[in-house]
Amino acid sequence: MRADRLVSLVLLLRQRGRLSATALARELEVSTRTVLRDVEALSAAGVPVYAERGRHGGFALLPGFRTELTGLNHEEALALLVAGSRRGAQAFGLGSALASAMLKVVDALPESQRHTAAGVAERLLIDPETDLLSRRQVVDEVPDPVAAEIRRAVFAGHRLRIRYAAVGRPPTWRTVDPIGLVTVRDQGYLLATRAGADRTYRLSRVLAAEELAEPAQRPDRVDLDRAWQERGTRFRAGGDQVTALVRVHPVRREDLVGTAVAVLAEGVDPDGRLRLEVSFQDRRHAEWALWQLSTNAEALAPPWLRTALHDRATAVATRYRPCP
Repeated sequence: MRADRLVSLVLLLRQRGRLSATALARELEVSTRTVLRDVEALSAAGVPVYAERGRHGGFALLPGFRTELTGLNHEEALALLVAGSRRGAQAFGLGSALASAMLKVVDALPESQRHTAAGVAERLLIDPETDLLSRRQVVDEVPDPVAAEIRRAVFAGHRLRIRYAAVGRPPTWRTVDPIGLVTVRDQGYLLATRAGADRTYRLSRVLAAEELAEPAQRPDRVDLDRAWQERGTRFRAGGDQVTALVRVHPVRREDLVGTAVAVLAEGVDPDGRLRLEVSFQDRRHAEWALWQLSTNAEALAPPWLRTALHDRATAVATRYRPCP
């Protein structure tokens, strides 16, 4: 939407001063040629933007210029609702809207507060892409057109056709009644029903989406938190899942919990180690998860899991025994 982009361009120049065409193109996610056309359009509309030539040149606004074009549009208001987590905005395809909304919020502040807010923002970093061990956080990538189509159907209460690629299966088209959107650990999900049965679809596996004109068959109101809890309970109880009793060092608790499907019970042993009853997707998952924790964890039950880990450790010890 060009009008929103023109407003964002003006706000960028107001808040950051002189910027090159390349810098503006990067911020607005367009080409430098588009930036030049936008600057011409602003000048023709009476916005006092001018170019400075030279190595350190760029575009700038005349000092004292202020715009009142700070009203939030629908997409930006939605972005602010999920701004508690920037990655939540990314999961729902609202990342660019959030960036535009933040520009408008900062511009709406009084001059004395604007610089203070900018300085404070520079000293806060929320959910970086990597942790202290340089492990990259995995974030679902959902194409903006797909995310926008899904959002429209959810908010309008219309049925939705999606081309979905389930794990290990070829993509297929299916028609669903959307209920709501959920983001968990940087992963977005669509809660819906299909032929009256509850379904949960991971947004990153939706290859295409089409909002239909017919109304969705769904309740007028929904408790998404309760719906998510109920689906989680059913998921944890199904399939080939296995349960294990594990003793783990407190410093590795989050590693264990992060890989398990669910924590069913938890206690503390006299020596300070934690004793957890956890479930895994299957036997292979349980063996893999406990092996990652090395001697910081011990599988107490079931017996087959202890045997599997013993056999694996024996094989590794044999492979690395001292050379004669």
